Amino acid sequence: MNLADFRNLDTSNVGSWPTGVKYTFAFLLVILICVAGWYFQISNQQLELERVAAEEQRLRNDFTVKQGRVVNLEAYREQLAEMDNMFQQMVKQLPSATEMPELLVDISQSALAAGIDTQLFSPGGESKRDFYAEKPITVRMFGDYHQFGDFISRIAALPRVVILEVKEITPEAAPAGNQRGRAPVRRRPNSSNAPGDALKLEGTIRTFRYLDESEQAQLEAENAAAAAPARRR
Repeated sequence: MNLADFRNLDTSNVGSWPTGVKYTFAFLLVILICVAGWYFQISNQQLELERVAAEEQRLRNDFTVKQGRVVNLEAYREQLAEMDNMFQQMVKQLPSATEMPELLVDISQSALAAGIDTQLFSPGGESKRDFYAEKPITVRMFGDYHQFGDFISRIAALPRVVILEVKEITPEAAPAGNQRGRAPVRRRPNSSNAPGDALKLEGTIRTFRYLDESEQAQLEAENAAAAAPARRR
């Protein structure tokens, strides 16, 4: 078989082709069929196999994660019980609505016992949250370094949650008309904010109380009513 055999082929009479040429074309036809079969069948199956393999790996990973959760389920339950106990202990530190006036008196008495001169003690309106209400108290106080330290220690020792947010603290003695019979605290010469200096503190004391079931139900109803117009939009 040579190139002349391919040049003189009669396409209308394949049977007259030389034997070598017939075998060559048959071989090429088999290769063409194999390539076409791989492209239309095997390649799609290969892609499907890769997809299934990826899905299998994902399921294995999910199984490993869930198995770990099942193994640690008892530990999770113990942690949940511990967190619930801590939450209940914190809730017990929140006064009820009837106990709030007593808490405000305790804070005021703590300032008085520490020797603080309270010029402003103005409770604000309540802000209700999920299960508690926050009540801010705007304060302006005069005292020295040690007196403020004593006051902070006293409110920290209260059996309630009380947070002091300091807006500004500056060296300044209390006005003479607000000393309430106590001698004014004097600043040391050429000293600023040192222990013993007279200081003015302005800030907010935040107190919290627990909402009872009726108040929580009312708050949920108000939130639902407020959210209804937004959903209709």
